[in-house]
Amino acid sequence: MDQIDAFQDKITSDQTESQTYELDTDQVDEIVDALDAGDFALVRSLCAPLHYSDVADLLEWLSTADRLRLLDVLGKDLDSDALAELDDTVRDEIIEYWGLDNIVQAVTDLDSDDAVDFIEDLDEEDQQRVLQAMPAEDRTFIVESLKYPEDSAGRLMQRELVSVPEFWTVGKTIDFMRQSADDDPESLPEAFYDIYVVDPAHKPVGAVTLSSLLRTRRPIKVTDIMWTEMHIIPVSTDQEDVAYLFRQRDLVSAPVVDDGGRLVGAITIDDVVDVIDDEHEEDMMLLAGVGEDDLYDAALDTAKSRFIWLTVNLLTAVLASAVISLFEATIEQIVALAVLMPIVASMGGNAGTQTLTVAVRGLATKELTATNSARLITKELLVGSINGVLFAVIAGCVAWLWFDDLALGLVIALAMVVNMTIAGLAGTSIPVLLERAGIDPAIASSVFVTTVTDVVGFFVFLGLAAWILL
Repeated sequence: MDQIDAFQDKITSDQTESQTYELDTDQVDEIVDALDAGDFALVRSLCAPLHYSDVADLLEWLSTADRLRLLDVLGKDLDSDALAELDDTVRDEIIEYWGLDNIVQAVTDLDSDDAVDFIEDLDEEDQQRVLQAMPAEDRTFIVESLKYPEDSAGRLMQRELVSVPEFWTVGKTIDFMRQSADDDPESLPEAFYDIYVVDPAHKPVGAVTLSSLLRTRRPIKVTDIMWTEMHIIPVSTDQEDVAYLFRQRDLVSAPVVDDGGRLVGAITIDDVVDVIDDEHEEDMMLLAGVGEDDLYDAALDTAKSRFIWLTVNLLTAVLASAVISLFEATIEQIVALAVLMPIVASMGGNAGTQTLTVAVRGLATKELTATNSARLITKELLVGSINGVLFAVIAGCVAWLWFDDLALGLVIALAMVVNMTIAGLAGTSIPVLLERAGIDPAIASSVFVTTVTDVVGFFVFLGLAAWILL
């Protein structure tokens, strides 16, 4: 008992001192040691005070053997919300081990939005098996949500919400919520911020915040305190646009309507935070040529997923090598060129990557638009030119002193100016052009920018060398 109390005190102390709420290695080691010792009562007690997201982290961090042992120990005590927080690969492993009955129960216990997120990641056969085993009412809601486009507001929204007719009063609304909490608690969302006022056709006409409701006397009608400047979201709206709306308008929740304008769900800030995190992660992975987070995938699967992009990079490298081969005779006469070539290409590539990162991020957050794209391209072109001149002086002097050849220093200096200027232009214009062509700039921009800076860098450097030095 002293060990359990010490563990709980440690969690409280760690959170108070560092204001971070996550497991540390000491806590994980204590749980693993208890598993190894077969003290399952201690394992359950150590896991009991953990937040479900911490339990998800714990399951991800453990080895496969320890993960499955912990599942056996926790059993039905495992919070279903922890499964919704898991990486897809780890979740699939747990689903295969745990069996259909446990998974169905876990999905049924989740909020509708988390249940949809859970089921949509299953393959079609497993989806049907889980859906058929679910209660009819839960199954109907989830099947309808799965019909909406992937990454849309219809997939993101939760069905549980509070809506009241226009003629209700504050008192009637409060009594309704209290009665619902007693009679059918699952009909209400676990946490919500707004109450939606609907007309007879179930179309939203306004919203009342909980704070306004609690500050108002019971006889007042909800229409007298509702705000009508709602941001209503159609079910087909892309989740990136939803996240942008929440960020721009500082929303904590928003109603979702179907094609007929009827209220069908609500999106809350906790789901939008997940979208922002997922989209940021996706863009970061795509910029690196990785399709998705493969931290928990098997080595063979990870190798397969990266093979395509590495193949594309190989082809671009062949193109750059072909440019070099055009100046083979020049390199044979001046061996120093082979030593200095990587400097020009590397500086151009890094400058292009810096510009590219800013441009892709601007497009993702909608801060870079058709209106200001020309201004940003001009700015980055100027930045590239300035840095090109500065590094041209440095690289030129280094080459001059290194090989005792002023003309060689001049060649690399001129090449540096040209390549870094082109890098600034390519790093901004390529993502903008891809965006206008309907192609995700995070996917292809890095390949094109790297190719441009390599080809231009080698061609200009070796071309100037052939012209000036020979």
